[in-house]
Amino acid sequence: MRTMQAVRLHDDGLRIEQIPAPSPAAAEALVRVHAAAITRGELTWPVDRLPAIPSYELSGVVVEVGPDVGDVSAGDEVFALTPFDRDGVAAEYAVVPAAVLAPRPRSLMHVESAALPLAGLSAWQGLFDHGALREGERVRVLGASGGVGHLAAQLARGQLAAADQPCEVVFDTVGGDALVHAVRSVPRVVSVAEEADGATYFVVRPSREQLVELARLADAGELRPAIDSVFPLEEAGAAFARVAERGKRGKVVLSVTDN
Repeated sequence: MRTMQAVRLHDDGLRIEQIPAPSPAAAEALVRVHAAAITRGELTWPVDRLPAIPSYELSGVVVEVGPDVGDVSAGDEVFALTPFDRDGVAAEYAVVPAAVLAPRPRSLMHVESAALPLAGLSAWQGLFDHGALREGERVRVLGASGGVGHLAAQLARGQLAAADQPCEVVFDTVGGDALVHAVRSVPRVVSVAEEADGATYFVVRPSREQLVELARLADAGELRPAIDSVFPLEEAGAAFARVAERGKRGKVVLSVTDN
């Protein structure tokens, strides 16, 4: 039986464990994880299904596919945001729905590719799906230097409005008073930070099609995720401690294998 090293969350905290490697079922793929990015607060998500593997962003190589999989095959280099209602990817191998896997950006290393899905999809969906930003309109990004905000600013390049300029859309990534003020003054306000009357709040969803577009922009030199720090899988505890700290500039990423 193939085993793997994995990070697992238990009632008393994180542990690095050797556990059986999973096998893909129908519509799933087994991925050799090269890098996995982590997110502030995510250790509170799976409390009803412990022990659980955290991290929902990966970059790696497909090892095996299950029945009814036609979009990817063994040997493909891929990246993804994986569903939040199942085990994550902070492990040497991960089984994920094949439908969420996209070819990873060729211009980025695995660590950078793993840092892109959650923040990149949040930025894309906030601007275009929920904000309905169109050509000729201007958008103000609240928190433009943050994890989601810096990618939103890159995606909206040429449509960005300064703080003192009028705009049709505000994309909020920080919440608080800035969000309340935006709701009072701008017709369309979208927030990924918190709910507020007059604003559209959303939770990011996996999307292969949007990842393909993000990868295209990355390979064209128009989009690049910021990396705060990289930790080996064995130091996952320190990585999550870093995620909780203030003053980060970009994603915290676990390096699972050579990148």
